[in-house]
Amino acid sequence: MTAGHPHETARDVMNPGAECLPAHETLDRAAQLMRNGNVGALPVCDSEGHVIGIITDRDIVVKCIAEGRDPSQVRASDLTTGLVSVTPDAPLDEALSRMEEHQIKRLPVVEGDHVVGMISEADLARHLPDAQLAEFVHRVYARS
Repeated sequence: MTAGHPHETARDVMNPGAECLPAHETLDRAAQLMRNGNVGALPVCDSEGHVIGIITDRDIVVKCIAEGRDPSQVRASDLTTGLVSVTPDAPLDEALSRMEEHQIKRLPVVEGDHVVGMISEADLARHLPDAQLAEFVHRVYARS
């Protein structure tokens, strides 16, 4: 899959300034931050501000609430798994490939160890031609 414009990078399509959730924060606090920021995902950072993963609204619902766990007692670090990310200067097609490969809808953009932005489906919708966006959505939502 190739990007809508061959010279676009992750920086060109990302939403800059993603707020990082400290790993020690509880999931109820994560949900409040998501609501306040009108976002569905937050990067999770360690005590030094290095991004270590991401937590989504779906993670909170499926991996905490649906399992009968109390979101005020579960920490973000309890649900954070490996980090899939790109650098700001990565070509857009690399970002798309990572999202497709891992079937994820949000991708942190990381410079050094710090998150500088996020790429979401909405960001892609603004930058990709309709046919390419449809192909991307099909690949991400397709289950093997």
